Amino acid sequence: MFDLGWTELLLIGIVALIVVGPKDLPGMFRQLGRFTGKMRGMAREFQRAMEDAADESGVKDIKNMGADVNKTLKAATNPVGASLDAVKDATKGWSSSLTEGTAGPETQKLAKERAEAAEKIRAKAAEKATERKAAEAAAAEAETQAPEPAPAPEATPAPDAPSNKDA
Repeated sequence: MFDLGWTELLLIGIVALIVVGPKDLPGMFRQLGRFTGKMRGMAREFQRAMEDAADESGVKDIKNMGADVNKTLKAATNPVGASLDAVKDATKGWSSSLTEGTAGPETQKLAKERAEAAEKIRAKAAEKATERKAAEAAAAEAETQAPEPAPAPEATPAPDAPSNKDA
């Protein structure tokens, strides 16, 4: 509780010798010792009473359960351990489906959903490709039917306009 070294105790003794005096100093230390002993006895008695009350209420059982819960929580909150467990579970599923030769119902359902999604993607891509080809063909046809514009005449300077040479 208190961290008193030998130098602090020596300083307290010197101050007590000066303040109390050499004649009354042994009596004061005796009283101080009795007081400290009583305080320690009261602290021990209080601690025993609290331990007995805890034993009667079953706190030790809860402490033991708390240790188990604490281990479980530490394991659950460990990200490396949790991710390794997930990898182990995933590889176990793959290895069992590969060794058995048949996939489980969840894997079959997932494969079916993926096949349906892939088919939808292929159909949509084919539709967009035909639309794009039709638009390109329409643009090419419009280009061939449009008459070519006549070449623009070259601009000649007006006679009234001052030339840049004069400036």
